[in-house]
Order: sequence, then C-alpha cells, then structure tokens
Amino acid sequence: MENPSVRGDVITARSGMKVEIDNTDAEGRLVLADVLDVACTQKGAEEAELVIDVATLTGAIKVGLGAEIAGLFSNDDELAAALTKAGQRSGDLNWRMPLFEKYWSDLSSPFADCKNSGGGFGGAITAALFLQKFVRGKKWAHLDVYAWTDKAHGALLASGGSGQPVQCLIEFLNSRVSK
Repeated sequence: MENPSVRGDVITARSGMKVEIDNTDAEGRLVLADVLDVACTQKGAEEAELVIDVATLTGAIKVGLGAEIAGLFSNDDELAAALTKAGQRSGDLNWRMPLFEKYWSDLSSPFADCKNSGGGFGGAITAALFLQKFVRGKKWAHLDVYAWTDKAHGALLASGGSGQPVQCLIEFLNSRVSK
C-alpha cells in the first residue's frame, strides 16, 4: 500500500524546480531529472553538445509500442532523425513520439512548479515533458525502453535484460564519428 504521508510532499530538484510528489511509483524520473541537470550544467571540456537518456520510464510506452520498439522523445528534429535512422540500420527500432505541450497542464500543481506524474492518459508523453524541463535548452533525446525479454529469441539466448537500445546508440555514435 502506498504511504499516504509521502504523497503530496514537495521536493526541490537539483535545478531548483519544486516538484510535488503525486505518484510515488514515478520516483525514477526524479532521479533522472537530477542526472539530466548534472549533464546539462557541465562547462568547459565537459560541456555536452547533446544529451541522450535511456530509461524504462513508463509502462505506457510498452502498451503503445510493444516490448521491442523504444519510444523516442526529442526536442531536436535532427537528433531524432539520426536516432531513428541508427535504430533502423541496427535493427534496434524506436518510434518518435510527440512532446505535446498541451499535456504539460496535467503536471500542474497548486503547491509546486509541477507534479512528478500526470493524470494517467498520455503517461509516456507527460513523463518526457517532465524530463524536458531539466535539459536547460540542450539538444536532448529520451528513449523510453522496456529492455526485457520474457523468453529466448534471436540473438538473446535467455530471458532477461535485452540491452535495448545499445545497438541503436552504437550505430548513432559510429555515424557521428564517421562524419
């Protein structure tokens, strides 16, 4: 049973954004938000040109796309196209999903800058919109993956972690190096 004393608490993220804890099962995005803030605030030689995060952020994406296709959210069309092509070349597929700003209102809070979870419908989109608030305008992509197989098939000799989207990311990085 969910701890009712935790629900509705307000935390301050590393970025300074105040977040109401609306859903204690959506804790991973809170950690990822702080990680994105670290990545996006580096300066000098450590400053990122772009940021790509990978997480099993929502079950909603598996419902929509199945277990083998990652949901791709990006604030940059060129980056999204490059990741889609890399996924197609490697056989490690992704499908671009919209960052539909209208759904941001599902994350509104009377107590904080936002909530950590939306109302249920469009859950993968609201989760990605939440993360986007922490990238500080950097070119960014989020791959929402399932990364698990329930049975052996193809190159996977056993059930368990599938490594999704490792092949896509290797192909993406190799294509950037060869330019």
